[in-house]
This record gives sequence, structure tokens and C-alpha cells, in this order.
Amino acid sequence: MSSRVELFEQIRRDRRLNPQVSARTLAKKYRVSRRTAGAALAMAVPAPRSSRSDQESVLDLAVGWIDEMLRSDLSAPRKQRHTIRRIFDRLVDEHHVDYASYTTVRTYVNRRRPQILAEARPQSVFPQGMVPQIHEPGAEAQVDFADVTVILAGAETVCHLFTLRLSHSGKAVHRIYASESQEAFMEGHVEAFAVLGGVPWRHIRYDNLSAAVKQVCFGQRRRLETLRWTAFRSHYGFDAFYCLPGIDGAHEKGGVEHDGGRFRRNHLVPVPVTETLGALNELLADIDAAEDHRHVDAGPVPIGVVFAAEAPLLHALPDDDFECGVILTPTVSRTSRITVRQTHYSVPARFIGRKVRVALRGNDLVVFDGRRVAARHPRLSTRGAYRDDLDHYLEILQVKPGAMAGSSALAQARAAGTFTDAHQQFWDNARSAHGDPAGTRALIDVLLLHRHRPADAVHAGLTAALTLGVSNAELVAIEARKAAGGLRPDTPVDLSDLHLPEIDTTEAADRRPDSRPPPSVHIYDQLLTHHLRDTPSPIPAP
Repeated sequence: MSSRVELFEQIRRDRRLNPQVSARTLAKKYRVSRRTAGAALAMAVPAPRSSRSDQESVLDLAVGWIDEMLRSDLSAPRKQRHTIRRIFDRLVDEHHVDYASYTTVRTYVNRRRPQILAEARPQSVFPQGMVPQIHEPGAEAQVDFADVTVILAGAETVCHLFTLRLSHSGKAVHRIYASESQEAFMEGHVEAFAVLGGVPWRHIRYDNLSAAVKQVCFGQRRRLETLRWTAFRSHYGFDAFYCLPGIDGAHEKGGVEHDGGRFRRNHLVPVPVTETLGALNELLADIDAAEDHRHVDAGPVPIGVVFAAEAPLLHALPDDDFECGVILTPTVSRTSRITVRQTHYSVPARFIGRKVRVALRGNDLVVFDGRRVAARHPRLSTRGAYRDDLDHYLEILQVKPGAMAGSSALAQARAAGTFTDAHQQFWDNARSAHGDPAGTRALIDVLLLHRHRPADAVHAGLTAALTLGVSNAELVAIEARKAAGGLRPDTPVDLSDLHLPEIDTTEAADRRPDSRPPPSVHIYDQLLTHHLRDTPSPIPAP
């Protein structure tokens, strides 16, 4: 349908081409009233439509009551203020205004509520107004967390995107963590400082995260910080600027608020799929480096060029690192598990009944035996969740082989793909040949090989054993050692010796006489020469 201006133009054009045509004929031709045709002949621009106030006129007697309800909301609790439906119901029940429709009341309330708020609070007439700011190079940064969904190890998981953004150049560092814990919060800073090569010299802006703030004190800017966060700030030498609580504080760090959402929309859609958060964070590091070519707000200079001039102005990093993880000493239960923050992790069975030293970090948990790492797990964030490693239970399963089939560790190994079809087929053949207990122990001997041999070498040994139709762990050990380079590929294997599945296959393979070269004695010749050179010559006889 043509616009009213075009309609008027066509009517006036017909009269211009044929001055004898009447308004009645033109109205009939264009299917309009004679009044509209006459108006078109009188003026080229249609008169503006008059606004109808008939719908509001029925509320002339009720506007006072409505305004009173809206003014009472100014001092009422936020969650107990009048809705439009409640205002309409009160007009009908208390004032008998049953002649106005709900739509009429809604139209009036939507127009009148902001006016009453502006009358009562003149300073909020422009609630969305912001004043542009200039940030000195290297002076400050902004930090925030944003929720993000990840397909982690085949399961949809809600994780948290940490963002640290320099206010001057817009250079940002992004990392994903399993939770918003204090460990993840501080590790995100450490990662960002390492990428940036320094620390802002004035302050970093935050909202009131529980990882940093223990209590918001009386006064808009006073905060009671957690002790570890205070120690972390002292170590790296920067101050914290805490924004106001609520939506007002979000405007004080709008750069990072916008950047977190922009990064999520541009680089995390579709939902990323990963086996570990460490692998995903490596991808995010590459994306951050590529974003150096991006222009902020269509500026003439890319981020990387501005940051190159800003980087020398940052404060230098300290010489030593800060341990962000929490050190705990849980006791290992009879199930060979430790409990850390209501989640459960397996440790090697030799630690049962002992206290172990644990470092709980942002994305992982590390168990130490002295200075050696005894176990490592991805950090769990769901209460009651558990993580079991089949290797930690092998010594127990040698004594109790019947517990193998229904163990949670075996189920998780199958889900992770570490317990392969080749392992299952070897286990089935071994149980058929030697019975359930002996066949399971043969499988355990094969699983123990993973502690000393690469996974692909053990898999090659399993393939060779299945090809020969032999369900013996010693053959798997020999073939695995050959695949790993410990034996020549053409070394003959005497199958007549492979009849005891309970043999310790690792030690048996290491004792083979042809598995290592004969020792060399040339070093002893050097010692003998040294001894002869240092021995004093005998005194000649007179």
C-alpha cells in the first residue's frame, strides 16, 4: 500500500493532467472519501493525524489514585511495589473504576511512572548517562568473571571466563576456570601478568567478588579483604579499586563488562568442545594474541600497536612466583580417596591411612609425596563428585581381583578411553583360559606396564598377544619393550616359557640376558693408569 503522501501526489497529478475531473471521480478511483480527495487537491502534504486522548479521558477521575500508588512505591521495598495488574485490581476493588480497560491503565502507568520518579529524584533524570574517560598508559586495568558453557570431556559444563583488560590499550587476557574460587581468581592474574609482562602501576578495578572481599563495610568504598588476597596484592605490588555494589558499579568497569560478552559471542560460539580446560586455555591464548590486530571502537590504531607503547610503563614483575593454590593435608581413607571441599579424588593405595600434602589450584588438584607428584586430577566443582584413577587401585585389585568388574575406577577409565577394547579382549581371553581370578591378575600385570612403558607400546604388545592367541602378561611385556625400542624387533620369543600369568612381567623382561649390552671395562683401565702414574717410583738400591 502506498503512503498517504504518494496518494496525495497521484490525486493531484490526475487533476493536473485533466482539470475537468471532479473530486467525486478521484475519490471513487482511489477508493477514498471525497473529504480526503478534497484535502489532497488543497495541499500537497497531508495534515498530521491528531492524537486521540479518548482512551486516557476515562481515567480523568482515577489518575489521582494511580499517582498516589506510584508515589508510594518510591519508599516501598523493591520486590513489593505495584505492578500494573495490581494497580488495575485496586482501581476496580477499592475505587470501583470498572469502566477503564487494563490496556488503558497500562498505557498511563508506563508513561507516568518515569515522570513521578524524575519529580522525586531530580538527579536520576538521566539514569543512563555516562561521562567518557581518558586512561593513562599502564595505569589501570579491569577484572571480571563471566559464565560460559563448555562441552568438557563429553559433558555440558558451566565454567567461568576470567578477563583482565588494560583500560588504555584494550589489551585483554582471557582464561577459563572450573569455578570462581580464590585460586582461579589469583591464577588468572598470574597468567595475565605473565602475558602482559608487568602490573598496572595505579590500580585494578573489581566488583565485590568473594575471592577478594570478605565484607563490604559502612561507606561506599571501604572493604574488608581476605588475607590471602591482601598477601597476593602485596606480592605483585598493586592497589585494588572496588566498584559500587549493584548496577551502578558495573558502569565503573564497563570496558571489561563489554569485553567479556564480546569475547564469548565471537570466539565461544558454537559451544567449544574440549577434553581438558588446559587445552582450551591454550586455544584462548592464541586467540588473545591474534586480537592484537583488532581495533577498539573503530580506532585508527590496532590494539597491539597501542599496547607496545604501553607495556614499558607497567611495573616490573617480582622475581619469584606466588603460590596460588591452597595447601591442604587430608587423610587418605580406606577407599584410597581424599576429600577436598566435598569432592573426592583417588590417590595411590600405598597412602591409605596417611596424611598427604595437596595443592588445590584453579583447574587441577596435585597430590605430593615429598617433592614428587603422586597424583594429579582436574578440579571438581560439583558437591559429591569423584574422580578415580584405575592405576591407583591396582595393588588392591591384585589381592581382590573380584572387585575389578564393578569398580568406579574401571568405569571412568572406559569413559576416558584409557581402558581400550584391546584391554577388554585380553581380559576376556585371560579369564576364559585361566579363570576369573588368574585372568584378572594377568590383566592387572598388563595395566602395571603402563607405569613403565608408553601407552602405544603397551597397546602394540596387546595386539601381538591377541594375534598369537596368547593371554599371558609376560608376552605383552616383551612385545611392549620391543615396540618401545628396548629389544630388537626380530628377537625370537619362546612361547613355551609363557605359562604362568602371575609372573612379574616387568622384572622378568628386565632379567633377560639379551636385553642389554655387555658391560664395558675400559674405565677401569683409566683408573689403573692413574694409579700407576701417582705411585712413587722405588728408591734405587745403592
